[in-house]
Amino acid sequence: MARHLVIGNGKMLVNLDSNCYIRDVYFPFVGQLNHVGGHACRFGVWCDGAFAWLDDPEWNIDLGYIDDSLVTNVTARHERLGLELQLNDGIHQRECIYLKRVVVRNLGDTEKDVRVFFHHDLMIDGNEVGDTAAFYPANRTLFHYKRSSYFMFNGRSERGGIYQFSTGIKRFQSAEGTWRDAEDGELMGNSISQGSVDSTISFRTMVPPGNERTIYYWMSVGSDMEEVKRLDQYVQESHPEKLLSRIVIYWNHWLSRVGNSFGDLPAHVIRQFKHSLLIVRTQIDERGAIMAANDTDILQYNRDHYSYMWPRDGALIADAMSLAGYHGTIAPFFHFCGRNLSPEGYLHHKYNPDGTVGSSWHPYVVQGVPRLPIQEDETALVLYALWKDYARHGEIELPQALYSTLIRKASAFLCEYMELDLGLPKPSYDLWEERYGIWTYTVASVYGGLMAAAYFSDLFGDYDRSDQYRVVAEQIKQGIVTHLWDEEAGRYARGLMFQDGRWVKDMTIESSLFGLFEFGVFPAEDERVTRTMQTISEKLRIHTEVGGIARYTNDYYFRQSDDIDKVPGNPWIICTLWVANFQIETAKTPEDLAEPKRTLEKATTFALPGGNLPEQVHPESGEPLSVAPLTWSHATYVSTVCKYVRKLEQLTSPSQLGSKGFGVPLS
Repeated sequence: MARHLVIGNGKMLVNLDSNCYIRDVYFPFVGQLNHVGGHACRFGVWCDGAFAWLDDPEWNIDLGYIDDSLVTNVTARHERLGLELQLNDGIHQRECIYLKRVVVRNLGDTEKDVRVFFHHDLMIDGNEVGDTAAFYPANRTLFHYKRSSYFMFNGRSERGGIYQFSTGIKRFQSAEGTWRDAEDGELMGNSISQGSVDSTISFRTMVPPGNERTIYYWMSVGSDMEEVKRLDQYVQESHPEKLLSRIVIYWNHWLSRVGNSFGDLPAHVIRQFKHSLLIVRTQIDERGAIMAANDTDILQYNRDHYSYMWPRDGALIADAMSLAGYHGTIAPFFHFCGRNLSPEGYLHHKYNPDGTVGSSWHPYVVQGVPRLPIQEDETALVLYALWKDYARHGEIELPQALYSTLIRKASAFLCEYMELDLGLPKPSYDLWEERYGIWTYTVASVYGGLMAAAYFSDLFGDYDRSDQYRVVAEQIKQGIVTHLWDEEAGRYARGLMFQDGRWVKDMTIESSLFGLFEFGVFPAEDERVTRTMQTISEKLRIHTEVGGIARYTNDYYFRQSDDIDKVPGNPWIICTLWVANFQIETAKTPEDLAEPKRTLEKATTFALPGGNLPEQVHPESGEPLSVAPLTWSHATYVSTVCKYVRKLEQLTSPSQLGSKGFGVPLS
C-alpha cells in the first residue's frame, strides 16, 4: 500500500507504484477525479520473442528522482532479456501533459529487436461505465474519453510513432483486457471499444549491441478533443526531450528559494527535506485545497480514501510551507477556507478539492441529543497558520482580503462555542477523529486561533474585537491549568469527557499535547509542559530497532503488536517529529540538538525507495503502513528541518538572529 513515485503540477497528479505502473491519474483537481482508481496501467517489454511486464520478479528496479526535481529517475535491469531501462517521468509544469522517456540499453553482443508496451486501464470520472477507447488516424494517436474528460496517448522512437495498438473490453465476463494481447509481442489493431474498456500501444526499436535507443511516450489530458489534440501537437513541436529538461529546470529553480545553508545536517537529511517540499507541492491544488494523501490502496482497508482537504492538515502543512518561504504556494489555501466557511463560522470535517463538503462519520445526533459534528481545531488552526504566515512575510493583502469573511466570522464562532462553567471550548471530536470531548490539543489550538485573531484585529485597528478575543483566550489558558493539569500524574490530561453527569479526565498519554507550546499557550520551558513532553517521549517510544513515537497508548489503528509496553502503537512520523520539535525548542546549546538531529536522520529510514514518507510504519520491520505519501508527514519533516537550522544558527551565531536563511525571518 504505497505510491513510490508522485508527480504533479497543481492541476494534475499521477502516482506510480514500485513497478513503475501508473496507479492514479487525478484531473482536473489534485485529488479529484481519479481516472485510474488504483488499477494498474502496465508497462512492459518484448525482446526477441520474450516478454516481461515490469512486475516480473526478474526485473531489478532502482527507484528515485532526478535531484531537486519532480522528474523520476529509475533504472530497471533484466538479465535474461539482456536489457537495462532508464525511465524518466514528469508532468509539464504548466500544461496537463504526462511525459515518459525510456532509454533501452542492450547489454548483449547482438542486435536486439525491442518493443515497448504501454497499457491504459482507465475508469474515467471514477467508474467504468460508458468509456470509449479509439484510434484516431488524423494524428495517429489513441484516445479515451467520457463526457468532459479526454486522454490522448502518443509517442515516438527512432523508427516513428505508434507501432501497433489495440482497444478492448476489460473486467467484463471473461475479458481481462488488451494487456494480455500484448504478451506475444503483437497487438491485434482493434480500433474502437465502448463500455468498460482498456487499450495498449507499442513502440519498436532496434538496439545495436552495447548501445541504446530512446523511446518517448506522452499522455495529454483535457476537457475536450480539441484541447488534447492541441497538447499532443505541442509536445511534437517542442520535442519531449526538451520538455522533460524544462520540467527539471523549473523545479530546480522552485527549490532554489531554500538556499544551501543547512548547518551540520547530513546530505541525506537535506535531500529528504527538499524532496518533502516537492512532494507537498504535488498535493496542493492550484485552487487552494491541500490534500491529505492520494494513495487509493487504502480502499483495500476502508471504503473511503484520504483524497480530501482536512482543514487541520491543510493549516499545519501551510504553516510548514510558509516557514520554508513558500507564501505564494499556500495563499490560495486560506482563500479556499474563506470561501467554504460555514455560515455559522466553522469549517467542516473535510472537503473535496472542488470545495464541496467531504464524507464524514461524525453524527449530528447521539442518543437523541443534537451534536455539532466538527473538530474545532480545524477552524482555529487556519487562523493560527494565517497569522504565522503574515508574521513571517508581512503580506498584508491576504489577511485584509479575508478579515471579514474568514477571520472575524471564525473568531466569533470560537468565542461563542464555549463551555462557560469550565472556561474551555465546548466538546468536539479530537484530531484523530475518534472520540468526542474537550481535548487539550484542541483547546490549545483554539487559544492559538483566538490570539491570532486578536493580532489581526490590532493590525487593522479593530481594538474592541481584539480585546474580546484576548479575554476569551485568557479564560481558556486559565481553564487549561485548572481543569486539564493533573497533579497526581504530573502531566496534562489528554482531555475531558462528560460521564455520568460530570467531567472526567482522560489520562491516556497522548502525543498531540505538543500543541500546548506549539500554539503559544505556554513556553516550551514551562515546567508542566516539560513534564508532559518528557512523559510522551518516554511512554510513547517504541522499544524496537525501528523506534519512533506512537500517537497514544494502545493505539488501535493498523495495530501490529499487542505488547503495549514495548509497542504502545505504531510509530507515526508526525508524532516522532513533534518530540524532536520540543527538543529543538528547549535546546540551550548546540549539543542539545544532537537528539533531534538523530531523529531527522532516523526519519529518512522510514521513507520508501524514492523518498516518499508514509503515515506510519511497522514497529518491527519499518515497512510503510496506511497511505504513502502522507502530506502531513512531509510537511512536518520540512518544518522540523527549518526549526533545527534556525535554532542551530541562533545558538552558534546569536548575531544572526533574524537573518533570512530559507528566505524568511526566524520564527
